[in-house]
Amino acid sequence: MITRVTVKTIYECSLERAFKTPMLCDVSKVHTGYGLMPKVTHCTEDKNWGQPGHSKKVFVAKSLTQKGGFGSMDKVIERIENQYWKIEVSDFQSWMMGFSRFVGEWSTKEIEPNKIEIEYTYTLHSDVKLLYPFNWLFAKTFWKTYMKRVLENIREMAYNNEPYQYP
Repeated sequence: MITRVTVKTIYECSLERAFKTPMLCDVSKVHTGYGLMPKVTHCTEDKNWGQPGHSKKVFVAKSLTQKGGFGSMDKVIERIENQYWKIEVSDFQSWMMGFSRFVGEWSTKEIEPNKIEIEYTYTLHSDVKLLYPFNWLFAKTFWKTYMKRVLENIREMAYNNEPYQYP
């Protein structure tokens, strides 16, 4: 089953900041944990992160659902400069309620200088038919709330000119 969740907002910063901040800044400041979702602590094997076809190993803190340590792999599928990112989160190291992968998309559209429309979408792929109703409910409630928190973390980083960690 595939479930899509989209949230939108407006950032008041440069197009470059709105585009690069979510993918090229410190991900531990983006994914700070919430409920079932553990905090990201750091990444490794990320030398070419940000370029299509390249990936990184994501490490997470201990939580109710995670033992801590290596949590998943992130891979850049597509990057259109100052417009669009598409990434895949997969190779989960703990049971993810029947989800096999998440595909994230981040679109930026300049409405006027320093006024950028953000469209943030996640497509959650689940493989266990028995869990489909739960997966849908999880995506439309918890995951959507989590995405809104991530949007606000990124907004704060963009407005504060958080340094990029990757080229």
